[in-house]
Amino acid sequence: MNKKEIGLENLAKIDGAAAKPVEEALKDIAPDLNDMMIKFAFGTIYNRGVLDFKQREMITITSLLSQGGLENQLRVHIQASLNVGLTQEEIVETFIHCIPYVGFPKVLNAIFIAKEIFTDEK
Repeated sequence: MNKKEIGLENLAKIDGAAAKPVEEALKDIAPDLNDMMIKFAFGTIYNRGVLDFKQREMITITSLLSQGGLENQLRVHIQASLNVGLTQEEIVETFIHCIPYVGFPKVLNAIFIAKEIFTDEK
């Protein structure tokens, strides 16, 4: 398989039903960016081994939380975290663990986004 096929396969495992819209989102405006994201992020980085998808998503949600202002990506990756097997409790605890490093405001923002996702799951 080439990097794009591997990337699309990993994207489907991580994002579930949302994989197709993610794949299609940039095709009309930035197809090269779309290919880079699929081939590099999902075809190379997510495919490296050592860390499993749960660990990778935990790292991703904490990275997005710590940067702030990335609510849409945080929504996608909180859902992806659930898709790959992280529990709601693990996601919340991951965010709480970040308080000493990034502060209450960023953690609170992430928790409220998680609450939206968790509510939609029910």
